[in-house]
Amino acid sequence: MSIEARHGETSPPQNRFEHRFGRTVLRAALMTSACVALMGVATAARADDTAGTTKHRKASSVATAATPTQVVATQAQIDALNKQIQALQSQLQALATQQDTNAKAVVNSRAAAEKAAAAATQVAQQQKVTDPNDNSLRLGKGVKLTFGGFIEAASVYRSRNMTADVATPYAAIPLKNSSNYDRGEFRGTARQSRVTMLAESDVGPDTHLGAYIETDFLGVGTSSNSGQSNSYVPRLRQGYLTADWKDTGWHLLAGQSFSLVTTNKSGIDPRTEALPMGPDAQYAAGFDWTRNWGLRVVKDWNRHYWLGVALESPQASISGSTALVPNSNTNPGGSLLNSTANYSTDIAPDLIVKAVAEPGWGHYEVFGLAREFQSRAAGQNYTETGFGFGAAAILPVVPKYVDIQLSTMAGQGIGRYGSSSLPDVTVNPYGRLSPITEVTAMAGVIGHPTSDWDLYAYYGLEQDDSKAFTVAGKAYGYGNGLAVNTGCYTESSPLACAGNTRSVREATAGFWWKFYHGNMGTMQFGMQGEYIRRDLFQGVGGSPSTDDTVVYTAFRYYPF
Repeated sequence: MSIEARHGETSPPQNRFEHRFGRTVLRAALMTSACVALMGVATAARADDTAGTTKHRKASSVATAATPTQVVATQAQIDALNKQIQALQSQLQALATQQDTNAKAVVNSRAAAEKAAAAATQVAQQQKVTDPNDNSLRLGKGVKLTFGGFIEAASVYRSRNMTADVATPYAAIPLKNSSNYDRGEFRGTARQSRVTMLAESDVGPDTHLGAYIETDFLGVGTSSNSGQSNSYVPRLRQGYLTADWKDTGWHLLAGQSFSLVTTNKSGIDPRTEALPMGPDAQYAAGFDWTRNWGLRVVKDWNRHYWLGVALESPQASISGSTALVPNSNTNPGGSLLNSTANYSTDIAPDLIVKAVAEPGWGHYEVFGLAREFQSRAAGQNYTETGFGFGAAAILPVVPKYVDIQLSTMAGQGIGRYGSSSLPDVTVNPYGRLSPITEVTAMAGVIGHPTSDWDLYAYYGLEQDDSKAFTVAGKAYGYGNGLAVNTGCYTESSPLACAGNTRSVREATAGFWWKFYHGNMGTMQFGMQGEYIRRDLFQGVGGSPSTDDTVVYTAFRYYPF
C-alpha cells in the first residue's frame, strides 16, 4: 500500500497522474502563448518602424499622415497582451496556491495516521495478547509478564534406602555396615513442581531490563514431614534482575541464579543452562553448578564471543574438625538463617571468570575460579586460597537431532561445585583449613529423533585426592591411609568404619515422551535409570565401596 493510501488519500494513481499532467500541460500552454504574443508584438514593432523609415525617405508627408494610426493600433495590441499576461499570471498563482494546499493536506493526513497508529500500538500493549501461543501479559507502561513452570508427579525407587526425596545424595550411599544397605526405598513426590515469572521492559531500542523469579516446593521447615499433609514449604530457586545494552554488548545480572561455572547452551545468557535432562533434582555426578547469590557482568562481541566476570556467594564444605589445637571454622545459623545448619566463616565472595565462543559450529567454554577459606586456630586467623579451571563444549554432531555435551573441572577447594558435594577443604593437625584437590568430568549424548521424543545418556565422575596428615602415629585430614575401615563390611559391626569417599561415578539414561503438545500446553512422561558407585580411600581393612540403582518416573504438564 502506498504512503498516500495509508494516510487517507484513496484516489487511484492513474487519476492523480492525469490531474498532475493536465496542470503541467496547461501551465506550458499559457507560457507558450505569452511568449508567442510577445514575439508578435516585437516583430510588428520592428516592421512598423522599418516601414515608417522607408516611407519617410520617399515622402515625408505620407509618413507624417500614417504615424498616428499605427501608433494607436500598436498600443491597443500591447494593452491586450498585457491583460492576457496578467490573466495567465493569475492562473499560475492559483495553481501554485492549490499545490500548497494539497501538500499541507498530505502532511496533515500523514501526521494523523501516525498518531492513530501510535495510539493503537499503545492500546495493544496494554491489553492481554490473545495469541494462544503467547502466555504473556502487558502491564503498565510497556512491562511484559511471562509465566512458566510445570506440575510434576514424580516417583523414585532406590535399591539402598537413603531417606531422600527427588534429589539423590550420591556421596551418601550407605555401606554394608548400615541397615539401610539391604533395604530399598520408594518415594512419590510433587514437590519439584515449579512456578516461574519473567518481567521485561524495553527502555529504548537497545536497552532492555528484566526480572526473573523461580520457585519450587523442595524447601524444608523445622516442622515439615510426610506423615499426613506433606507439609513442606516453597523455596527460592532463582530470583535476579538483568540489564542488557545490545548496542554495546554489555549485560548485567544481580541476584540468585545458576553459577557462572554452569555450562550454557547459548553464550552466557541466563535461563540457557545446559542442565541434565532427567527428573533427578541433583542432576548428575560430574556436573558442575551451584545456585546462589551473584553479581555478574558480561561483554559480548557480535554474539559470537563472550567474556563474563562474577562475584558469587561463598560457602565451604569442610571435612573433619580434629586437630592438635583449638580451632573454629563454622557457626550455626543466626538471624534469618537455618539455626540447625552450620555456616562457614567466609570473608570474600568466590571470583569466576568465563570465556565463551560460538564460531559457527558448536559452543565452547573455558573458565577459572578463585576462593578464600578462613579459619581460626590457636587464637590466630588464617586464610587459604582455593582455585579451579574448567572447560565445556556442546557439539551438534547431527544438527537438531544429536548433541554431545562435555564438561570438566580440576583444582583445589572446588568440591562444592560438583553434584556429589565432595568436601572443599579438610582440617589439618594445626587447626587450619587445607584445600582438597579434585577433578570432575561429565559426558552426555542427547537425541531428538522426533519432535515428541527426547533421549539422553550421561556418564560422570567426581574424584578427590587425599589430603592426609600423620602426627605421632595419629591420622588427620582427608583420605588418610591409617583410617580404620574394618567395620565397613558387616551390618551393625562394632568396629570402626572411618574411611572417606574417594570417588563417585554415575551412568544415567532416560527419555521424555511428549504425548500432548498444542495450544493447551505440553504434557509429557519420562523415565530415568541411574547406576551410582561410591568408592572410599584405602585404609586399614581395605577400600570399601557401595552402589545404588535408582529408577525415576515423572509426569509433567507445562500449561504455558
